[in-house]
Amino acid sequence: MIRLFKHYIPYAVVLMGLIDLVLLVMAAEIAWHVRAAQVEMSLGTLLGRTSLLMSFALVVWLAMISVGIYGTEAVRSMRFAAARLLVAISLGVIAHSVLDFLLPGVTLWRSTLAYAVGLSFVALMGNRIVISKMLGMDAFRRRIVVLGAGQRAQRLAELAKRPESGFQIVANIAMSEAGRTMHHAIARDGIADLGQFVAEQRATEVVLAIEERRNSLPLKDLVRVKTKGVHVNEFSSFMERETGRVDLDTLNPSWLIFSDGFSSGRAISSVAKRAFDIVASGLLLLITFPIIGLFAVLVKLDSKGPAFFRQQRVGLYGETFDVIKLRSMRTDAEKDGAKWASKDDPRITRLGKFIRKVRIDELPQTWSVLKGEMSFVGPRPEVPAFVAELDRQLPYYAERHMVKPGITGWAQINYPYGASIEDSRHKLEYDLYYAKNYTPFLDLLILLQTLRVILWPDGAR
Repeated sequence: MIRLFKHYIPYAVVLMGLIDLVLLVMAAEIAWHVRAAQVEMSLGTLLGRTSLLMSFALVVWLAMISVGIYGTEAVRSMRFAAARLLVAISLGVIAHSVLDFLLPGVTLWRSTLAYAVGLSFVALMGNRIVISKMLGMDAFRRRIVVLGAGQRAQRLAELAKRPESGFQIVANIAMSEAGRTMHHAIARDGIADLGQFVAEQRATEVVLAIEERRNSLPLKDLVRVKTKGVHVNEFSSFMERETGRVDLDTLNPSWLIFSDGFSSGRAISSVAKRAFDIVASGLLLLITFPIIGLFAVLVKLDSKGPAFFRQQRVGLYGETFDVIKLRSMRTDAEKDGAKWASKDDPRITRLGKFIRKVRIDELPQTWSVLKGEMSFVGPRPEVPAFVAELDRQLPYYAERHMVKPGITGWAQINYPYGASIEDSRHKLEYDLYYAKNYTPFLDLLILLQTLRVILWPDGAR
């Protein structure tokens, strides 16, 4: 994997993304040649049209990221890829139309754009067909040796079997018989030189997955492997990198303290984050004010009660604040106390089902972002009663409050809507990953991917 601004991205995704970007530029260039030949126009210089080609490529490329075109399913299902590509290209055309209206002359002509769109779809689909074949080859999967043969090693084996996995386990080594569950693992006593063994397996990484580390770290073996030029990784760090979440089952305070993350350099990121929140929330409030007003009237007409719903939530450092949303439930929905929403929740009104699916009920929260109580990106704020209960049952739950809560977040785009302690545990793993690794780059990635959640609201309740 490649680490970009503290966030890990699979090599295959980076490769596909870069090839896509080049193909988009090429499609725009070919379209320019075709249209110029049709109208018998001079081609001009390549430098003179570089900005037009790049604007087309970047806009469509960002739209592709937004709709989740770089997910594993888009690589292995051509039908899925084609559908998402059509949506992405359509969004790109809409974005180009807006750009042409706001900044005339920075986009391709409409006739040239039509050719570029058609050529792009063909080229991008061809890229996916080629990459999908190559992803089945072992050359695209990192070779790792696992030190351990217990439950942790078993979890790694299950993770490696997933279609989207970017690694394969070439050997499991049982460092001792204690807690051993994988009988095919090679006993450590049967290997004379572990460093040489790893080299013979052509492994690029060794993962330490022993069950009990106290006074049992194979330091001599790890040094020998490291001096062979092979990367050595600890189980929790490996899981964080491969899954995009912090594994609560194996998390311990020492790992959280000494691992990379929560750096002081985030002060600059915080300033940039706040500046973006102020500008974006101000503009969004101006643009969406008519929409909020319209649906406020519709909410009033649809059911008895106020148009807006106000509720206390827990924010940064555990401080409470009032969040405002368009009301999507009956006014007596919480007469017996706060409850999680469930599938086909009878408390949700007719209009409420719609505004929840398209996230219109969230728009008034932009005011909380402008005031500084929330950010656009961050862990979802919960009601105090839920926080008190979850804090008692889930370790490190309070750490999610070390960053501002957000309208969207890493957990929201990676985990479907949940309404149980177990769901909250899974979402906490993603929230901790965000709190530990957040940068403006990760925020941008989350904002782009939020469009996918809005377009395909599988988990909205």
